Amino acid sequence: MPESAASARLEELPIEQLVGCPECDLLMAKPTLHLGEVAECPRCGCELFRLRHRIVGPGLALVLAALLLYFPANFLPIMQLNLLGRVTHDTVWSGVLSLYNSGMQGIAVVVFLCSMAVPLMKLLCQLAVLLCIAIDRAKPLGLLLYRFYHHLREWGMLEVYLLGILVSIIKLRDMAELSLGVGLACFAGLLVVQVWLELVMSPHQVWEALSEPDDARR
Repeated sequence: MPESAASARLEELPIEQLVGCPECDLLMAKPTLHLGEVAECPRCGCELFRLRHRIVGPGLALVLAALLLYFPANFLPIMQLNLLGRVTHDTVWSGVLSLYNSGMQGIAVVVFLCSMAVPLMKLLCQLAVLLCIAIDRAKPLGLLLYRFYHHLREWGMLEVYLLGILVSIIKLRDMAELSLGVGLACFAGLLVVQVWLELVMSPHQVWEALSEPDDARR
């Protein structure tokens, strides 16, 4: 089909039936998918969206698992350091307090926001959005929280913090006796669960479910 004809055909479609590729900006008609199918951009092959069989049940299970891992990940010892007979137990929270007490209040606030506050707010937003879909109530609130969640994604940096912990472990192991704590395993588990949750909660399906009026069939 000539490009001019294709453009004219797209102009006739309502905006809710159009989709743009996030990679190459190709504008196209939104394809109709069946459960388990994936829509890909015909120009660059980028995955546009995937229609999963279920998002609410698995999503709620993963959110609750992440919330259970959140507190031990942040408040249980990540490592135990024995330097010249002096033993310290380091946690994410104790790291924030150490930065604050050492005069680096600005860095302490940034670390607290990116490693503790924002990840918790993201999980609570995801939990509220999934509950709005599950009970088929308060969809406008769910839409607001899901928009807020997408803005929070830019500030959640658990993977950066975990990388910093691993670098510290490598550098400190030759200087002192070092043993890993339960907090590190919980922190890594929290990161894995959050990545899995991102895959399960298909944004396309979440937006579609939240856009339906209350009591509509999903």
